[in-house]
Amino acid sequence: MTITLLENFRAVFYTPFYAASTLGAYEEEGADVHMETSPDPARNASLLMSGEAQVSWGGPMRVMVAYDKNPDCGLKVFCEVVCRDPFFLIGRDPKPAFRMSDLVGSKVATVSEVPTPWMCLQHDLRLAGLDPRDLNRVSDRTMGENADALRAGEVDVVQVFQPFAEELIREGAGHVWYQAAERGLTTYTAFYASASFLRESPEAAFGMTRAMAKTERWLADNDAEAIARLVKPWFEDMDFDLLTQAVARYKSLGLWNRNPRLAQESFEWLRSACLSGGLIETGVSYDEAVDMRFVEQAMA
Repeated sequence: MTITLLENFRAVFYTPFYAASTLGAYEEEGADVHMETSPDPARNASLLMSGEAQVSWGGPMRVMVAYDKNPDCGLKVFCEVVCRDPFFLIGRDPKPAFRMSDLVGSKVATVSEVPTPWMCLQHDLRLAGLDPRDLNRVSDRTMGENADALRAGEVDVVQVFQPFAEELIREGAGHVWYQAAERGLTTYTAFYASASFLRESPEAAFGMTRAMAKTERWLADNDAEAIARLVKPWFEDMDFDLLTQAVARYKSLGLWNRNPRLAQESFEWLRSACLSGGLIETGVSYDEAVDMRFVEQAMA
C-alpha cells in the first residue's frame, strides 16, 4: 500500500525525514511512502483518524492534545526522530552566564507558529521558580518578524529555530543565550498513526521504523557537510554554508535520536510542560500514547 506521510512544514530540524527520502531508505525497507505537506499541522490527527492520511511526523504534543479532546482517539507514537528541543534563545547582547531569571525584565519575543516551543520554555521558567506571566512577552509575531525586531533593537531576545539562529549569529546581530536541547531529553518529533493503521498494516509501520533507524545511524556517522549536501535539494533557497552550520549546531547538540526508541522520561517531560502551560488538562500516559513494538523489532 502507498503510505501518505504528512510533513508539518519545511524545517532544518526535520532533516532526518528528508534524509530518509533522499537515501531511499523507505524503498529499501519495502515501504511505499508518498510525502505531502500538511494543509494545517493542527489537523493532522483528524486526517489520520479519518484515513485521509496514514502517518504524520510531528510533535507527540499533537497526540497529547488529541487524547485530551478525545480519550478514544487511538493515536500512537511509534518511532521517535527528534529527541531534544530544537529552539534557541538569541539575545541582542552577549550573556555567557545566562540564567532563566535574566528573561524577567527583558522584552522576549516567543514563537507564535506552533505551541510546543512556548510550552517548553514556560516550563523551564516554572522549574527555575519563576512565573511565566512576569515576562514582557511578544507572542503574536512570526520568527522572521521577531528576528528582524531583534536586528532593529525592538526586542531583547527572541525564541527561534534554525536557520534564524545561525543567521543572527553570523551577522553579529544576536548571541546564544540558551540552547533548549541542552535541557536534556524532550521528545519533539516522531511518526504517529492511528491504532487501526498499525494493526492493519504492521509491515508498513515496521518498514518505516527500520528506514528511520538506518537514517539515524547514517546521520550519526556522517559530518554536517555531508548531511547538508544530502538534504540541500529540500532547501533550495538556503545558502549551503548556512545550512551546513545550522546542521552542525544541531548535530553537536545531539538533536536527532541515534535509534527510534522514545524514552519514557522524554515523553513525561513534554507532558508535564503541556500540563503546566494549560495546553492540555489531562495528560495521557506513555503506555496509552506510545507503541514501541516496531522499534523493538527493528533494534533486534
